[in-house]
Amino acid sequence: MPRDPTQRRLDDRIRGEHMLKAARDVVLMATNRVRGDLDTDMILRRAMVNAIQDIGEAANQITEVGKARMSAVPWKQLVGMRHRLVHGYDAINLDTVWQVATHEVQPLIAALECAFASWPLPDPPLD
Repeated sequence: MPRDPTQRRLDDRIRGEHMLKAARDVVLMATNRVRGDLDTDMILRRAMVNAIQDIGEAANQITEVGKARMSAVPWKQLVGMRHRLVHGYDAINLDTVWQVATHEVQPLIAALECAFASWPLPDPPLD
């Protein structure tokens, strides 16, 4: 049986929230760091790559209706980055990861926050 369209829209909002949390995590990880830290700090490198993958995975699951509702988000680039990180895990370009973390994630956060300002979560059901 097909899913309820209202539930799918809620799922899109929740996935968008997952993207926003992961993006904020990336910004936090990059704070007070330099590019060379990705070379020397394995935990930072793996965490940052994983968070960027999470953004792309959630983006890949959002419906076309949800994407239209968040039209300022660069969907193709997010999903493409996820694919490069997952399928090219043995040749990750850390310069690109750093560029994403320090220059591209903040505009994504702004785009998501702007979309969510006019897309509130529904009230939880009363028990």
